[in-house]
Amino acid sequence: MNIGLTGGIATGKSTVAKLLTDRGAILIDLDGIAREVVEPGQPSLLAIAERFGHTVIQADGTLDRKKLGSIVFADAAERKALEAITHPAIRTVMKRRMADHESGNPDKLVVVDVPLLFESKLESYFERIMVVYVPRDSQLRRLMERDKLTAEEAEKRLRAQMDIEDKRLKADILIDNSGSLANTTEQIDRYWREKGLG
Repeated sequence: MNIGLTGGIATGKSTVAKLLTDRGAILIDLDGIAREVVEPGQPSLLAIAERFGHTVIQADGTLDRKKLGSIVFADAAERKALEAITHPAIRTVMKRRMADHESGNPDKLVVVDVPLLFESKLESYFERIMVVYVPRDSQLRRLMERDKLTAEEAEKRLRAQMDIEDKRLKADILIDNSGSLANTTEQIDRYWREKGLG
């Protein structure tokens, strides 16, 4: 059994992912895979350097995420160009890991943490989709605090994703993370019990 775990930037997906893995779920983290596919020597990193210039590569050969981020968050066409390079590679690794875990651990819940699940049209890969939700004003405030961004920088990043209110409407399972950790934990426990996972 698998679920796609998504939400918006700074809504608390990592917290929910940890609550699920603490209960025995297997986590596949697409942010982690996204970092793997742009490591030195990977074809995606070479393609990024070719498309965006070698100024986005640091002296040690690694990707300068901040520099690339300033380009792609400022221009939707540039963001699409980056996605065209990285998304196919990320998807290939994701599908392989899902298949490996589902065949090797058929009794376990496989949770795939996909920040841009709806934006990337990946719904068909998952049996159910869990959305971690906080109201947009809380999301903006959390993002500014977490990443030390100005309101304008944080707004740019929020606008680069589907609005959290739209994601909320598409959820099969909605986790409201705007309250206390205890409240979020209670929602995960309820889900776990209802699914007979333990």
